Formats: sequence, C-alpha cells, structure tokens
Amino acid sequence: MLDWITGQPFWIAAVFLTGVAGFRSQATYWLGRGIREGAVRTKWAKSISSEKEQRAVKALEKWGWPIIPVSFLTLGFQTAVQLTAGLLGWRWFPYTMAAIPGWILWGCVYAAGGLAVFIGLFALAAKSWWLAGAVVLLVAGLIAGVIIWRRRHKVVPAVD
Repeated sequence: MLDWITGQPFWIAAVFLTGVAGFRSQATYWLGRGIREGAVRTKWAKSISSEKEQRAVKALEKWGWPIIPVSFLTLGFQTAVQLTAGLLGWRWFPYTMAAIPGWILWGCVYAAGGLAVFIGLFALAAKSWWLAGAVVLLVAGLIAGVIIWRRRHKVVPAVD
C-alpha cells in the first residue's frame, strides 16, 4: 500500500491520507465515547457526570480546541488526544470541526514526505534496530534541547 501512496500525485495522496486521518480519529473518538458510556454503568458514574467534569468539558470545548489539530503533528499524543476527547464526552460536532484541519494537515505532511521518513526508519530498523533507536533518541534529544534552550532564552519585553 505504501508503494501505491508514494506513486500517486501529491493531491491524490493528500486526499487519501486526509481520509485515513479522518477515519482513524473518528474511530478513536468513538472508542472513547463507548468506554465512557460503559463507565456510566459502573461505580464511576457519579464522577463522570459531576458538575465539575461538565464544566471541564465545556471549558475544553471553548478553549482547548487548538490541541486537537496540533496533535496530528505528533506520534502517540495524537491517539491520546482523540481518545480523551471521547472519554470526556466532547460533543461530536465541535470535536469534528476542530479535527478537520488536523486531518488535512496530517494528509499533506505525510503526502509530502512524512511517509518517506517512516519508510527510511523502518528500512534502517530492518538492518540495525540499535541504529534506528539511536536515530529516534537523537532526534528526540535535539527537539528537547531546542525547547529547553528556547525556554531559557525567552525574550521578555521591557515594561515602560
């Protein structure tokens, strides 16, 4: 299947991968909703439907929506965000409207070469999983280093 995707023009691959992202995120969201509905029938029902939990869901629907599309640029965190949206009981329509830009972003990133990174990493892992692991750790370390450096060297505007 990867050969089929990489052999397509950009726009076909992007549309296909956007659909994949949409299907996957909706499936994960609905899995979370199903778990939530099952939990309603347990001793946790009171905490799930508490006023505090409902206020948290409303606050997330109002202010937390940027997390959803941005999560599509991550690995692992993306699934956690989609599942949590379902577990918290976010309404479907606001969740989906927040997710659509993420679907498009994910589809375009992977169609433009994001898949090539994973194909290369898997090929490297087939030859030496130690080296592939070292590459992943090196990239993660570089990202963490940049984040730490930026936080420590944050420019604070002068107050007049």
